[in-house]
Amino acid sequence: MLTMFIATFAIFLLVIFGMSLGFIVKRKSIQGSCGGIAALGMEKVCNCPEPCDERKKRMAREEKMQKSRIL
Repeated sequence: MLTMFIATFAIFLLVIFGMSLGFIVKRKSIQGSCGGIAALGMEKVCNCPEPCDERKKRMAREEKMQKSRIL
């Protein structure tokens, strides 16, 4: 039982190491395979005409942070 656990754990580590090595070598960003919500013809997740109050607050906060950035 313990040997099966150790073997499985080692295989998972090898797979993770291989994936990270491939990522480092190719220098390519990780992306989804389906294209996200843009493939569905939607511009945003909720696809509603008017954002809710919480979303408006969050957008205002993000805009304020963008304006105060140095770069």
